[in-house]
Amino acid sequence: MGITDGFKDKADDVIENVGDEVDEKTGNKFKPQVDKAQDKARDAMGIKKDEQQDKGQQGQDQK
Repeated sequence: MGITDGFKDKADDVIENVGDEVDEKTGNKFKPQVDKAQDKARDAMGIKKDEQQDKGQQGQDQK
């Protein structure tokens, strides 16, 4: 685990939370566009899809 991995985790949390907030405020009217924007933001940050999925699975495992 590199020093930037923690920053990527935090950035991914922010991207996810902002997308969720937009979805909530718009009643999911723009959900496909929001999801696409989240994906592009993750790409720009260098966050891979598999890192996202691993993180989601870890959160489910902790419940």
